[in-house]
Amino acid sequence: VQLQASGGGLVQAGGSLRLSCAASGDIFSVYVMGWFRQAPGLEREFVAAVTWNSGHTDYKESVKGRFSISRDNANNTVTLQMNSLKPEDTALYYCAADSRIGVSLRAREYRYWGQGTLVTVSS
Repeated sequence: VQLQASGGGLVQAGGSLRLSCAASGDIFSVYVMGWFRQAPGLEREFVAAVTWNSGHTDYKESVKGRFSISRDNANNTVTLQMNSLKPEDTALYYCAADSRIGVSLRAREYRYWGQGTLVTVSS
């Protein structure tokens, strides 16, 4: 499975950005797709995930109500809509996927990764 992330950029606090992740390859083996982020000097952390078939979603507590993850099965893409962005949302955002059943919040349990896309929120 190959993942291609896009959509990062620079935005002022309170603004919005939309990240997209296009999946290709053995997409039928994927159970869950998610977004993680990593700020300088910090560990990679879970942001949101969606199961490919049922569309079940999970979110990091601090992004609930501001971020929304969705999948488009027809186009094999996952989108992360980020609203009301805060400076603390600044990070390199990564798209990830895995075939195991269940939604894990741990980065090490995702097998497939896209390249990061930088999100910078200015105050």
